[in-house]
Amino acid sequence: MSDTHADGQRVLADLNALRAVGAYKTGVHKPTFSEPHRQSLDWLVQKLPEAGLSAAIDGIGNVFGTSARPGPKLLAGSHLESQNYAGWLDGPLGVVYALEAARVLNADPALKGAVEVAAWCDEEGHFGSFLGSRSYVGQVSEAEIDAARDRTSGRTMRDALADMGLSGRARVGVEPGRHVGYLEAHIEQGDTLESGKLAIGVVTSIVGIWQYRIDFTGEQNHAGTTRMAVRRDAGLALAKFCVAIDERFPSACGPRTVWTTGRITLDPGAPSIIPGGAEMLFQIRDDNPAVIARLEELLRAMAGEASAKGPCTVTVEKIRTGAPAMMNPGIQDAIEAASKTLADGRSIRMPSGAGHDAQMLATVMPAGMLFVPSIGGISHHWTENTADADIVTGAQVFVDACRRILGG
Repeated sequence: MSDTHADGQRVLADLNALRAVGAYKTGVHKPTFSEPHRQSLDWLVQKLPEAGLSAAIDGIGNVFGTSARPGPKLLAGSHLESQNYAGWLDGPLGVVYALEAARVLNADPALKGAVEVAAWCDEEGHFGSFLGSRSYVGQVSEAEIDAARDRTSGRTMRDALADMGLSGRARVGVEPGRHVGYLEAHIEQGDTLESGKLAIGVVTSIVGIWQYRIDFTGEQNHAGTTRMAVRRDAGLALAKFCVAIDERFPSACGPRTVWTTGRITLDPGAPSIIPGGAEMLFQIRDDNPAVIARLEELLRAMAGEASAKGPCTVTVEKIRTGAPAMMNPGIQDAIEAASKTLADGRSIRMPSGAGHDAQMLATVMPAGMLFVPSIGGISHHWTENTADADIVTGAQVFVDACRRILGG
C-alpha cells in the first residue's frame, strides 16, 4: 500500500472556499441553480483537472470528473447546492472528499484504476426528488423536467437550465460496467457519533421515505355564531388525528422508525371562520418495507375509524414511495478497515435516517456511505458544523477506503 494520504489542510481549505460562496451567517444559502450554486459548480470544474480528471456539466446540472487512466474506476461524490439558509457541509463534504481521493489516488503509480468524481444536482429537492442522481440512473423523463418547478419561487426547471446555459445539452447516464462502485461521505445529521465519541459511521442502509396527504373534510361556518356542539371543525379533527398517531404508532413501528407531520394547512385559514377543510403532509421513514406496510395499514384504519366516528371525514392518499437501499457489504468492510487504521477503530455500523444520492446509485452499482460527526446533531440549519479534526479524520478514512475498494 502506498504512503500517500489525504491532505487535511487542503480539504479544509476547499470546504471553506465553498463556504464563502453564498455565505449566510455561519452557513450558506445556495439553492439549486442560484448564482452561488453556479459558482460552486464552476469551482469544481476548475478543480477537477488537479486530480487528472476531465470535467463536464451535463444537461441536468450534474458535474462529472472522468479519468482516461486504465483499470477499474470508483465513482465518488455528493452535491453542492444547499437547503435554503442552511449548513455549509451538507453536500460539499462528500464532493471535496471525492476530489481529495481523486487527487491522491489518481497520482499514485502503484494503484491500478482511478477515482472519478460526481456532483449530483438538486439532491436537496428544490425542483424535484434526487433529480441529478435519478437522471444518471435513468429514472427521470423529459416530461418530468418539463413539469418541474422550484418549490420556493415557482421558476420552471427549463428556464433555470436555460439560465445556466445547459439547454439542449445531453444528460449523462450510467455506463454499465464502468465503475466498481460508488462511495459518498456526509455529516451524520444526528448525534449518534458525537454522543458515542465515535469518528466514523459505516452506513448499512438508507431509509425509504413514504409521504402521505391526509385530508379532513368538515363544514365551514361562522366562528362566533356556530355552537360548539354542532361544529364540524376540520382543523380540530386534524389535531386529534396527529395526537392519535403518536399514541398508536409506537406499538407498530420498528426500532428506528420516524414519522413527521411536516405541513398543516387549514381552509380557508381565517381567524373568524371554522375550517371546513384541513390537510396534513405526513412522512414515515424506515429501512424495512414490512414496517412501512404495517404502519400504512394502521394509518388507513385510523382514518376509517375517525370518519365513522365523525364529525369529519378523513382520507389518506400516498403521494411518494421511496424504497430503502442497502449499502454494499464489501464497501462497508473497506470503510471499517480504514477506520481501524486511521480512526483508532472508533466506528459504528448504522443506518441513515436521511435520504442521499447513494440510494439512487445503489440501484445500478455497489454503493456505500460513511458519516462523520455532526456537532449537536444539527443539520438543515445554518448552525450546522463538524469539528475540523473530525473532518480531517473523515477525509483520511475516505481516501483509504477508496484505495481498498480499488484493490490498492
